[in-house]
Amino acid sequence: MRIIVTRPEPDALALKVRLEAAGHEAVVEPLSAVSFDNADAVDLTEAQALIATSRNGIRALKAQGAHGVAAKLPLFVVGPGTAQEARRLGFELILAGKGTARDLIPEIVANLDPHAGPLVHLAGDQLAFDLAGELAEHGFRVDAPVVYRMVQAKALSRVALEHIVTGEADAVMLLSPRTAATWVALVRHHGVTDPAKRLRHLCLSPQVAARLKPLGGPIFVDLPAGPSLDDMLVLLR
Repeated sequence: MRIIVTRPEPDALALKVRLEAAGHEAVVEPLSAVSFDNADAVDLTEAQALIATSRNGIRALKAQGAHGVAAKLPLFVVGPGTAQEARRLGFELILAGKGTARDLIPEIVANLDPHAGPLVHLAGDQLAFDLAGELAEHGFRVDAPVVYRMVQAKALSRVALEHIVTGEADAVMLLSPRTAATWVALVRHHGVTDPAKRLRHLCLSPQVAARLKPLGGPIFVDLPAGPSLDDMLVLLR
């Protein structure tokens, strides 16, 4: 299959390698870019543990030069990809969830004392789940500095448009609600809604798929069995 990969760099290139190793062709078309500019400073003075719901939260620590001190703290991450990034930066005590921020709540409640100090969530500028609010019900205080922002693409590349219009692309991979919304906005902006609807839309979750409704129907949406990139790749076997 020829698949349009919409992840930001550097993750898009890593996904391209995995897809090509599985016999597919990947067209890298990032619909967003990560920015660490004007980020909130991370204060770890009283923190008992960190939470990362994205690899970009871990990368933000390096951008601030805070990863050395942070690596001494326990770190709760959403899944294996974020855990791998954390290990690369020297973290040793890493507890990985099953793929979503909600899955981290029982892990945190079971392993931490709410009276031992605040938790620091390395947050982006948009959060799909109120992790701080949910943990507050268990007595935890969660600080959530915005350590990175996602800047959305303003247009599709000529190469991507050509693949869509000619039917050379077979599928598009969408891993977040925000990316799906950007995809819809851009295909409508370029006037390629009808050919785009013929693609197989590989969506990480029902929340991602829901953002495709403005395209109208029918469209082919495929959902994985679980909320991880590995589950997504199973769809392509």
